[in-house]
Amino acid sequence: MRSLYSPLIVLFICLISACSSEPKVSLSDASIIPLPRDVQNADGSFRLGQTTGIKIEGTGPGIEWIGSFLAKEIGKASGSTLAISDEGAIILQRTSGSNYEAYSIDISEETIVLKSDGEQGLFYAVQTLLQVLPAEIASNGQLTLPVSIPAGTINDEPEFGYRGSMLDMARHFFSVEDVKHYLDIMARLKYNYFHMHLSDDQGWRIEIKSWPKLTEIGGSTEVGGGEGGFYTQEEYKDIVNYAAQRYITVVPEIDMPGHTNAALASYAELNPGVNLANGVLDSLTKLPLDYDMPIVNPQPAELYTGIEVGFSTFATDLDLTYKFVDDVVREIVEMTPGPYFHIGGDESHVTEKDDYIKFVERAQEIVNKYGKISIGWDEVATTTLRPENIAQYWGDDENALLAVGQGNKVIMSPAKKTYMDMQYDSTTYLGLHWAAYIEVDDAYNWDPSNYLEGINKENILGVETPLWSETITNREEMEYMIFPRIYATAEVAWTPSSMRNYDSFSSRLALMAKRWDMRGINYYKSPKVNW
Repeated sequence: MRSLYSPLIVLFICLISACSSEPKVSLSDASIIPLPRDVQNADGSFRLGQTTGIKIEGTGPGIEWIGSFLAKEIGKASGSTLAISDEGAIILQRTSGSNYEAYSIDISEETIVLKSDGEQGLFYAVQTLLQVLPAEIASNGQLTLPVSIPAGTINDEPEFGYRGSMLDMARHFFSVEDVKHYLDIMARLKYNYFHMHLSDDQGWRIEIKSWPKLTEIGGSTEVGGGEGGFYTQEEYKDIVNYAAQRYITVVPEIDMPGHTNAALASYAELNPGVNLANGVLDSLTKLPLDYDMPIVNPQPAELYTGIEVGFSTFATDLDLTYKFVDDVVREIVEMTPGPYFHIGGDESHVTEKDDYIKFVERAQEIVNKYGKISIGWDEVATTTLRPENIAQYWGDDENALLAVGQGNKVIMSPAKKTYMDMQYDSTTYLGLHWAAYIEVDDAYNWDPSNYLEGINKENILGVETPLWSETITNREEMEYMIFPRIYATAEVAWTPSSMRNYDSFSSRLALMAKRWDMRGINYYKSPKVNW
C-alpha cells in the first residue's frame, strides 16, 4: 500500500503548492537587450495560455497592428493565435502624455499591462515582453503553452533619441526581402532610424524617373562585377512603409560630390571632363588660352567595381549638376516622410576645397528647400552648416568639433567602435580592418557622451552603427558581421552608460544565441562571450 499511495501523495503536494517543471526565475533574470532602466521583481507569475487574449485601450492608427503583431509572434511560435478581445488579460494601454518612447510593463498573476504615451513606446514594450518569454518564442511551433512569465515591473526609456543603423546597398545590392530582414533585426532592438546608403562609385540603387540612366547604367553592377540591382520607386515605398510599421524612420543617402562614379558613368554631362577612375588628367583645365579647336565634351566614367575611394567628383561649376541634385532630392523626398536626407560628403579627395564648400552648402540648401534636415559625414562641417543640419562623426575629431562649434548636433558613428564591416580579429574571413579590429567588447565598451573631449550629450543627436558592404555579398555574410555587434550598439544607444556592464551584457548575449539558432542566424561566436 505504501508504494501505491506515495506517488499520489507526492502529486497532491505538488498540486497544492502549484509545482511546475518550469524553473523558478525572476523578471530580472530575463535576457533583455537593450537593458531596461528599471526592473523590479514581484511574487508569483502570469500564466500565458492558449485562451489568453489581448485587450487594446486607447486610440491610434497603429495600436491594433501592435496587438496583432504580438498575437502573431506568439501564434507563430506556439500554434495558438491569441485573440484581440475586450476581455484580454494582456492589456496594451496608450496614455495621454508626451513621452512617446518611454514605456512600462506591469506583470501580475492576473494581467500584463503594457503602457506608453506613444505607439512606438507600446511597440518597444512588446519587444521587451517577447524577450521575457522563453527562447522558443523565436521558433516556428516549438513554444508549448501555457508558460509562466515572472511577475514584476519594468520602467524604461532611451538614452538617445536617434538610434540608427546603416546598410550599404551600393557596394553590393541587397534585395527588398533582405532589407526587411535587416529591419526586423533592428526592430527587436528598438532602433528607430534606418540609413540607406543608396549611391556610391560602384552602384546607383534608387529609381529616379527624371534621370532613368542612373539605374539603367549605374545600377547594373557592383563590387566584383556582379549584376547589381536597384529599387524601383514602388519597392522603395514598400521598404519605407515596412520600416514605419516598426517605428523605424528611413534616412536616404545620396553620396556627393565624391563617391559619384556610378552617376558619372550614367550621365557624361555631370562629369568634369575626365575619367578620374582611370587617373586621366582634366584636359579642360590644361588648354592654352589661345586654343581654337572645339572643346571635347566630357566623357562618361567607366563603371567601377573596385573598393578604392576618393577618385570621383561632380562638376561643381555646372548649373546642370544642381538641377540633377534638385531632381534627385525632390523625387526621393516625395517618397520619404521622415525628417532627414543624407548628402554624404565624405572622402571627396579630388574636389577642390573651394568647390567642395560651394557644393555642400548648395546641396544643404536644396535639401532644406524640400523641408528636410540635411545630414552629412563629418567632412561637411568644414563648410558652413545651416541651422539644425547634422554632421555624422565617423573619423575626424576636428570635423566633429567644428560642427559643434557651429551650434549643430552630431551623430556618433566612430569607425573604431561602430563600423560592423570591420573584422573582429585578424582571422575573420570577411570585412576590412583599416579602422580597427572590433571585437564584441570593443563595440560595447564606449560612451558616446565621453568619447571625444568637447562633445557632450547635449551635442549628440544619437548613435548609428553602419554596415559597409565592400566584402559583404549576401544575407548570411551580413548576419555574420552584425551578430552580435548590432546588439552592443543597441545597448550603447538605449541604456545609460552608468548602468552598462560588459559581463552582464555578455551573459545576456549568450542566452540570446538560442533564439538566433532557432531563426537560423549565422552569427560570430566571439571568444569574448561564454556561449
